[in-house]
Amino acid sequence: MSKASPTDLRDIRSEIERLRNEIRNHDYRYYVLANPAISDFDYDRMMQALVELESKHPELITPDSPTQRVGGRPTREFRQVRHSVPMLSLSNTYSEEDLRDFDRRVKTLLGGEKYEYVSELKFDGVALRLVYENGLLILAATRGDGESGDDITANVKTIRMIPLHLTLNGDLSKYSNVEVRGEVYMDRDGFQKMNREREEQGEKTFANARNATAGTLKLQDPKEVARRPLRFVSYYLFSSDVQLKAQWENLNVLRKLGLPVSQHIRLCKNIDEVIENTHGWESDRDSLPYEIDGSVVKVNSVRQQDALGTVARSPRWAIAYKFAARQANTILKGITLQVGRIGTVTPVAELEPVLLAGSTISRATLHNEDYIRERDIRVGDTVVVEKSGDVIPAIVSAVTEKRPAGTNPFKFPHRCPVCGGPIYRLEGEAAYYCENYECPAQVRGRIEHFASRRAMDIEGMGESVVDQLVGIGLMKSVADIYELHEHRDELENLERWGKKSVDNLLKAIEQSKSRLFSKLLFGTGIRHVGERTAQLLAGHFQSMDRLMGASVEDLQFVSDIGPTIAESVHHFFSDKRNRELVERFRSAGLRFEEGATRKEGKLSGQTFVLTGSLARLTRDEAREIILSLGGKVTESVSKNTSCVVVGEKPGSKYERALALKVNTMNEDEFLKLVGRSK
Repeated sequence: MSKASPTDLRDIRSEIERLRNEIRNHDYRYYVLANPAISDFDYDRMMQALVELESKHPELITPDSPTQRVGGRPTREFRQVRHSVPMLSLSNTYSEEDLRDFDRRVKTLLGGEKYEYVSELKFDGVALRLVYENGLLILAATRGDGESGDDITANVKTIRMIPLHLTLNGDLSKYSNVEVRGEVYMDRDGFQKMNREREEQGEKTFANARNATAGTLKLQDPKEVARRPLRFVSYYLFSSDVQLKAQWENLNVLRKLGLPVSQHIRLCKNIDEVIENTHGWESDRDSLPYEIDGSVVKVNSVRQQDALGTVARSPRWAIAYKFAARQANTILKGITLQVGRIGTVTPVAELEPVLLAGSTISRATLHNEDYIRERDIRVGDTVVVEKSGDVIPAIVSAVTEKRPAGTNPFKFPHRCPVCGGPIYRLEGEAAYYCENYECPAQVRGRIEHFASRRAMDIEGMGESVVDQLVGIGLMKSVADIYELHEHRDELENLERWGKKSVDNLLKAIEQSKSRLFSKLLFGTGIRHVGERTAQLLAGHFQSMDRLMGASVEDLQFVSDIGPTIAESVHHFFSDKRNRELVERFRSAGLRFEEGATRKEGKLSGQTFVLTGSLARLTRDEAREIILSLGGKVTESVSKNTSCVVVGEKPGSKYERALALKVNTMNEDEFLKLVGRSK
C-alpha cells in the first residue's frame, strides 16, 4: 500500500508511479493472463490510494494513469483520423481449392523463393488501430473506409486488456513508437450475460456479439462502454524505428510489449499444414470461449509481404478462409411467452424441428416485441434460424417470399400467460413485465436461480422439484427453502418422494449454508448483479452488513461498478421486503462474510493455490475445505505459497510452483491431508 505520509513532491511522485506500475501489472495479470495475483479488495484499496493521491495533486495526473481509463464527458461526435498505413480488407475464400490457388499465386510471384505461412484465427469482431508514442497510447481508431476512421480513443481506454502504457524493458525500448492492429470482440460468456441482463432490464438485446461490439465502440459515453464486456486481441505491428522481419516474430514482440495475442497461432511450412490447421479449427471452433468465423493466412516474411504488394485494396500476401455459415430454414409454428424471475415476459419461437450445428432445434428466442415487429416475423413463416457456438438459437429473419396467405402480424397479449395478471411495458424499455411479484413463474424462477449450481448449488432442487413445491404452496419465497425441514412429513407423502429423497434434499440444503457470501449475493437475484459483479461486491465489502449499509457513492467506488448497478443494489437493500428476506437468510445461518473462516484448524496460517481439474471435488468444494480448516486460498503462486494442489491438465501455476520450489500435491494427497481420503 502507499507510504504513510509522503512529505515532499518527489516522494509523492514516486509513490504515485509505484502504484500505477503495480496496478498496470495486476491489470495485465487479470485481464490478459487470467492469472490474478491479489484479491479484488486489495486491488480496490490500491486504486483508492492512487485516486486519493492524484486528487490531492492533480498536476501529477497523466493520460496513461489507470485512473484515467474512464473519464470525461460524453462525446458528441467522433473526429475523423487518417490512417498512416491503410487498413486493408482481406480477400475471402470459402474452399480448400481457393487456398491452394492463393498459394500458387504466392509461389509464382515470389519466383521460387522459399516461404512459410502464419495461420491465425479470424476473430468475429471489429478491427482497431492503436498508436503508441514513447510507449503511451495516444490514439485508437476504427477502420472506417480503410483510409480514415473514427477516433474512439476515450472508449478504447476503458478496455483493460489494452495497455495505456507499453511494457518497455531492455531491448523492447526501441519499440516505444509503434502502431498496433487488432480486433475488439466479446467472448461468449460476456455476450450472453450482457444480453440476459438487457432482456431482464427491458432493453433491446443484440443479435450477435459482433453487432454488440460495433455498437458499443460507437457509444458516446465512455462510462457506458466500460460496462460492456469488450476484449481485444492484437495481430499486427508497424514501426518506423525498427526493421521488422517476420509476422511470427512480430506477434512475440506484441506479447512482450504487454498486448494480448491469440494462443492459437501456428507457423506453417506449406499450404498443406495451413489447410490442416484451418479444417481443425472449423471442427473445433465451439471449444473456444469466443466466436471465430474463419482463419487468416499470412506470408511470414515482411520482406516477402512487401514484394507481393496489394491489389484492389487487399494484400496479395494474406487471405481469409471463411467458415460455412451455421443457419437453417424452418417453419415458425407458434409464438409462446415465458416469464422470468423478475417478471420479464419473453416471446419464444416454436419451430418445426431442424438439424443445425449438430443439434436439433425446436425452439428459439425472439427477444421482445420490437424484435418481432422490426423483422415482420409471423406465425406460419419460413424463418432463418442461427446458432453461434453455445449461444441460444435465434430467429434472424423471415423469408417473406415464402410467406403463406392469411398470416397476420404478431400482437403482444396484455395478460401474463402464467398468472393471468396484467403485463406492462415501461417507456423506453423493450420488454414487457408481469407486475404480480407472487406470480408462480417468477417465484419458480427466483428459486431455481438461487438453487442453481452457479449460485447456492442445492443438489436435488431442479426445475421439476421447484415446480412441484411451488405448485402445492410449500414455497412462496427463496427463504422458504430453509424452512422445508419443518415440512418433512408433507414432503415424504408427495408423489415420487420418500424418506431417502427427502433426507438427501434436506442435507443438500444444509450444505448450501456454507456457500461463499458471493454465491449467496449472486443467488439473491439483485437486478444487474451477475456472478462477476457479486464477486466484486463481496470482495470489496467483505460482509452483507457492510454492503447493505453502503451508499450509492460507496458502491460506485468499487472497480467496474457503475451508476446503474450501484443504484440497483442500493434500491434492493432499501426495500423492506428484501431486507426481511436477508434477515430470514441470517436466521437460517447462511454465510454473510466473504472468506471468513469459521474456526481455527489444521491448515491455519497456510496458503493454498488450486490448479488443473480435480476429479473428486469442484474448485469451490476444495476452497471451502481449506477455508473451514483455517487455511487461505489465493489465485497466484508466490514464495509465500504453502502448497499448490495440482489436478489434471495444470497450467502455468504448476510450472511457477516448480520454478519457485513450492510444495505441490495431487488430489489424493490433499484429501488425505484434510482427512477426506475415504
